[in-house]
Amino acid sequence: MTDHTWLERAVALAVANVAAGGGPFGALVVRDGELVSEGINRVTPDLDPTAHAEVVAIRRACAALGDFSLEGCTLYSSCEPCPMCVSASLWSRLDAVVYAADRDDAARGGFDDRAIYDLLGADRATWPMTVAAVPLGERFAPFEAWLGNDARTPY
Repeated sequence: MTDHTWLERAVALAVANVAAGGGPFGALVVRDGELVSEGINRVTPDLDPTAHAEVVAIRRACAALGDFSLEGCTLYSSCEPCPMCVSASLWSRLDAVVYAADRDDAARGGFDDRAIYDLLGADRATWPMTVAAVPLGERFAPFEAWLGNDARTPY
């Protein structure tokens, strides 16, 4: 199957999800030409703001493959991934992300993430929520425990 075919499938998932009362997003994880997982936007039914189609597909792919790394896989998404989904894609070590609609299409459809893209580059003092460090003497203790654990699994 081609990128075009996988994207058509992701778009069809998104359209079907809208018909079922969900959001207009669908995603697939593919490895070696084989479908590993599918994901649809589950934000409202799961009451989970992180349950974007891409994140759902990544979670399912990791479970199916028994690994937190998706090296060798491609994520196909009906729409350009938002900043959270791009981050999840990077953390999961996907080889590639391929999408159909772009961020301008998403904005036109009522899902404008441009403010988040802009916010990430802005001074935190201007953010609409406080994100602040509190100096704590034992702040490095979790990392010391991690570094001292010879049985740890690096990721």
